[in-house]
Amino acid sequence: MASFARRPASPRRRLRAPLIAAGALVLSVTLAGCGGAPAESTGGARESTGAPGTTQARPGRPAPDSAESVAPVVPARLPGVGPATLAGIPGNARQVVLVTGRGKDSPVSQVALYRRTGAGWERGATWPAHNALKGWTDDHHAGDLHSPIGVFGLTDAGGLRPDPGTKLPYDRSVGFTIAGTGFEGESLAGSFDYVVAINYNHVPGTSPLDWTRPLGAGKGGGIWLHVDHGGPTHGCVSLVQEHMRELMRTLDPAQHPVIVMGDAKSLAR
Repeated sequence: MASFARRPASPRRRLRAPLIAAGALVLSVTLAGCGGAPAESTGGARESTGAPGTTQARPGRPAPDSAESVAPVVPARLPGVGPATLAGIPGNARQVVLVTGRGKDSPVSQVALYRRTGAGWERGATWPAHNALKGWTDDHHAGDLHSPIGVFGLTDAGGLRPDPGTKLPYDRSVGFTIAGTGFEGESLAGSFDYVVAINYNHVPGTSPLDWTRPLGAGKGGGIWLHVDHGGPTHGCVSLVQEHMRELMRTLDPAQHPVIVMGDAKSLAR
């Protein structure tokens, strides 16, 4: 399993070297994106681009005899998240991407965006998603086809396509090229057009393609939010492209965003 050294970010983006031979590149990137071996980035830069913040809910307008017009209640705690999970959310986190799996062994989940306000956690967009083929685990290892349960930072983004307008550092690289088919025979092309690194066994401040593994290679890595290909992942969480772009424009490093992810029963602990 090849590895590569971390490299500092450059203040400007430059185009990467020509695409590597399709066969070798497809194999390496396929493994890297959802918890396997790395794909080496071929030069290039990361840059930060301004974007609007999290969408805010519109206050309700109470009216006589109209239940629908009552102002929405902002929960003081994240719905469905128990005390043990809440304890893992940093005190300075003002944005949460809450991923709730349908079941411990299910590859189907839901993503909901939350913003911390003075009154509590205000809910934003909600989207369907996929997670790993075999569901969720508290003890993720490389190649186990489970998504890790926990609370992780979201600090770094990248992709094959141009920056969609995220405030996160963005690494555009041909290293995000992927082809082949998924577990249900679906095409994987375009899955890494946009990605956000989930800081499970990932060094914050480095490209999603960086293969440094603080917990050791055996604990896996390359766990990302990426574009959905219509089926289960190796360990990542995937959203359709439109929702990935919206998410990337919403995440703001000044708000210290985190992802809270797992099956519903595990998150309620």
